[in-house]
Amino acid sequence: MLLSLALVFLCGMTLGKLFEMLKLPRLLGMIITGIILGPYALNLLDRSILNISAELRQIALIIILTRAGLNLDVEDLKKAGRPAILMCFVPACFEIAGMVLLAPSFLGVTRLEAAIMGTVIAAVSPAVVVPRMLKLIEKGYGTEKSIPQIIMAGASVDDVFVIVLFAAFTGLAEGGAISALSFVSIPTSILSGLAVGVLTGILMSAFFTKFHIRDSGKVILILSVSFLLVTAEHNMKGIMGFSGLLAVMALGASIRLRKYDLSMRLSEKFSKLWVGAEVWLFVLVGATVNITYALNAGLMAIALIFCVLVFRMLGVFTCLIRTRLNKKERIFTAFAYIPKATVQAAIGGIPLAMGLACGDIVLTAAVLSILVTAPLGAALVDATYKKLL
Repeated sequence: MLLSLALVFLCGMTLGKLFEMLKLPRLLGMIITGIILGPYALNLLDRSILNISAELRQIALIIILTRAGLNLDVEDLKKAGRPAILMCFVPACFEIAGMVLLAPSFLGVTRLEAAIMGTVIAAVSPAVVVPRMLKLIEKGYGTEKSIPQIIMAGASVDDVFVIVLFAAFTGLAEGGAISALSFVSIPTSILSGLAVGVLTGILMSAFFTKFHIRDSGKVILILSVSFLLVTAEHNMKGIMGFSGLLAVMALGASIRLRKYDLSMRLSEKFSKLWVGAEVWLFVLVGATVNITYALNAGLMAIALIFCVLVFRMLGVFTCLIRTRLNKKERIFTAFAYIPKATVQAAIGGIPLAMGLACGDIVLTAAVLSILVTAPLGAALVDATYKKLL
């Protein structure tokens, strides 16, 4: 395991830096590191690391979402209003609709299989989007119109919406029926996650006021509570909808609202943690990629992914109708909503594990969406924010 960890960090950081020097996104170098080291290429990663890969990736996601919450200005988000809410589900709906319309003719799948594929592909990646939006907030780009805040919030809630739809469609493919209760869990997941996160943030703020603890200790406490919130989400499946990751982000935002100076100090601590977490997140995402599937899929699957991205961008433009954003700012927002990675790595293989006929092609599409959209979206954001915002 120690050798695997050394390879993950040394190779991931080296290739990440190399790609950065070539004016390409660092995460592309990290993903390629994972592909090379992973079980489908050189197979240099210890099986014990791969067995807990999902949990390690989730820890990294918790770190970046906590930092996002600590930097999220709730007042700015309130000013954004309608578009911030619409961005949580409209672009995903457009992309799923595009997949249902186009996938049968591109790949020869049924409409239901296309819907399953659409729900796998439609989730935007907070792990790619959020760090870039935090950088924009720090540099002051787009903050006057709350553009980074809208994108961060939407990217976090979007996953909840898409995963519920994925569960509903895969259940239908197994011979079940879509229950109305499945869709009720979408708003309950969001509202309960926000409520629990805000309440937890209030309690932790009060605790930090009453008891003197070093900032490093506060970071450990916040991470521990965040782990409990995400664990609660897993334990409550089938009982009620609850989004642990949304609760984590709300916790950070609640602390910022009550103890601004502390939130800025903690954000700096979490940004240092992200230096390591980013490497293991994207290297382990790369390790899940079966490059053979990607090569066998051919150009039709790649063409399909680009086509449904057009639908997603149309969904973003729809959300921004009658807002203060100008044409350039709307284009940037659409670019920022392109990257996919974490959700696709997490659920892309589930239809295959369930024995669904579409399992292979869904996994292939998930793999290709990571390889195509994560570096493309990251590169577009990095290259255009100075010109468009």
